[in-house]
Order: sequence, then C-alpha cells, then structure tokens
Amino acid sequence: MAKLDLDWLNVFVEVYKTQSVSRAAERLSIAQASASIALGKLRRHFGDRLFARTSRGMEPTPYAQQIYPDVVASLERLARLVDARGAKFDPATAQRPFRICMTDISEIVVLPTVLNHLQQRAPGVTIEAERISTDSPRRLESGEIDLAVGFMPHLEAGFYQQTLFQQDFVCLAARDHPRIRGKPGKRAFLAEGHIQVTTSGTGHAIVDKVLAQQGYERRIVLKVPSFLGVARLVARTELLVIVPRRLGEALARQEQVRVLEPPVALPPFAVKQHWHERFHADAGNAWLRQTLSELLREH
Repeated sequence: MAKLDLDWLNVFVEVYKTQSVSRAAERLSIAQASASIALGKLRRHFGDRLFARTSRGMEPTPYAQQIYPDVVASLERLARLVDARGAKFDPATAQRPFRICMTDISEIVVLPTVLNHLQQRAPGVTIEAERISTDSPRRLESGEIDLAVGFMPHLEAGFYQQTLFQQDFVCLAARDHPRIRGKPGKRAFLAEGHIQVTTSGTGHAIVDKVLAQQGYERRIVLKVPSFLGVARLVARTELLVIVPRRLGEALARQEQVRVLEPPVALPPFAVKQHWHERFHADAGNAWLRQTLSELLREH
C-alpha cells in the first residue's frame, strides 16, 4: 500500500464538503486535473470509490462517510503543528470561492454592496450564494458553507454570531392605491388584503405573532414563499405587505410602491452573520466576516 500524501487528503476533504471535484480544486488553488489524479490515488489506496456522481453532485460512499471525521481531525492536528493559524490571507491576490447562505432579502440588500467591494479589493474572490434552510447549521459545521447571513435564533452551541445591522418593519402599498395614501390607521390597515411571506431566516414571523398578541389579525389574501416578487404584486394590486425596512426602501426604488409606517408597533430584529467555531481562526473566513461587518454595519 502506497504512503498517503497529505495533499490527497486535502482533496478528499474538499470534495466531501463541496460535492464537486472542480470546486474542490478551486478552493485548493490547484488544477482540476490534479484534484482528479489525487482522488484516483485515494481510491486505489483505500480500495473504495469514496464518491459517486449523482444528480446532487459527488456523494460520499458509506466508507468515505466513516473515515471523514478522522481525516478532518488528523489534518487539523497537523495544521496546528505547522501553525496554520498564523497563515495570512491576501484579498488582492487570493483566488478563492466563498459560499454564503442567506435569505432572499440579503440577495437584494447585501449582495450588491459586497460584490461591488470585491470587484475593487478582491477580484479573485467569488461568492456562491444559497438560501438559508434547516440544513444550514449542519453545512456550516461541516464547512460546506462558510457563512450564514440572516435571522437564525435557534443555533446551538459551537456557533459564533455577530450583528451586522438592526432591521425594523415598514408597509408597502401601491403608489396609486385608492384608499391608502399616508400612514394607515389600524382599522384601515386591517381592512385591506395582505400578502404574507412564508420564507424562513428573516425574522418575519414576528409580525403576525405581535399582531395576535395585541388582538389584531391581518386579512391574508396571498401567501408567497419569497420576497423577490412582492413589490411587483403590490404595485399591480391593492394588497399591502409588511417587509423589513432596508428591503422596502430598495424595492421602492424599483417598483411603483410607497414605503409607509405600519400603524402597529412591531419590534426590530438583528440581522447577524453566523459561523462555526471550527473555522473561527481560518484567515480567509475571518477576512470575509470582517469585510461584511465593515460594509453593512450601521453608521
């Protein structure tokens, strides 16, 4: 049996995390052919395919799932021996993809600011965005995603979090709405038809909970799974929608809608970035967190 090469094991870990040989090669800054060769040598060494190509990407075999924790732990111990914590990350020259899970709100409010900054300061850094889900904590822990941005109040031990900015809520109405001109009264507000957005990770569930606590109930006419189309719906109907303020202000610049203060006091919530303690000292991850903090925090 040939001796194991540490570079092969790094390829194994990155393919396991990304489910892709090409993305693994990008993260390791090596040619895809080199990653494929290393994977082939690992397969011969272990006498197992390790990964099988599926519609979801390169899925690990049962044997790969069995050895993955030990491989990661061994690499981490070796990294500590060579003082990998002191490694530097140079954004100007780095060629690295980062995967961030976020809400559809952040795709509108956060991504443009971040991408414009990266084009100027870190042109070799790329962002892969995906939607926050119930699987996001596990994917943060495994390293399949680098960072989560949104409202995630139920994370367990092992995660760090940092507030990026505070959000409160506003009401959107069509600019030519026949009845709603300025801030609506409670009776007028509740009499109108409303859109309810059912996506997770946004703090939006607060709205109807607070209304119910105060004895109010909106007349929900439409439920949608995303915020991405609500401005168009509001602009072309007489429906109202409650959205986070930064999103509402952005949508009002795109569609014929007005931003109004809701007649019922709704509590603010914090939009935070979340990461797992395993990657707290990673130089690239730390740079990404610091960049988002500086770009998005309130002044």
